Amino acid sequence: MRKLLCAFAGALSLIGGVVSCQSDEEIKRQKYITEGILLYQNYCANCHQPKGQGLAALYPPIANSDYLQHKDSVICLIRYGMQGPVVVNGKTYNRVMPAQPQLSDLEVAELVTYIYNEWGKETQLTGLNTVKSQLEKCRPKN
Repeated sequence: MRKLLCAFAGALSLIGGVVSCQSDEEIKRQKYITEGILLYQNYCANCHQPKGQGLAALYPPIANSDYLQHKDSVICLIRYGMQGPVVVNGKTYNRVMPAQPQLSDLEVAELVTYIYNEWGKETQLTGLNTVKSQLEKCRPKN
């Protein structure tokens, strides 16, 4: 039914109307990004700043960061935090990144989707199953 409606909308747009028909996956990605923006503002922007530029020598940037090449590590850092030095764009930072255990797996997926769509040159969502699998792999053993 959805495909039929999209085809009809496409035909109408040729007649002169402008109609957008997004796929279910694109709608889901947009929802993840919207929620991810709010999560970023609440949990990340204080240190990494609203535009992801980091804070001087204290907190590393996310925007234009070579560290985004390590998505598995980013997923783990969000949930479990990090202590000790980290090198981002050739510069060493040594501040504690606090764990965010209160975030659900879905919220981590939304946050990662936002970060990678905003600053990681991605145009897809990071799925819940991907996040769950990675969090299981990096969960600290107690």
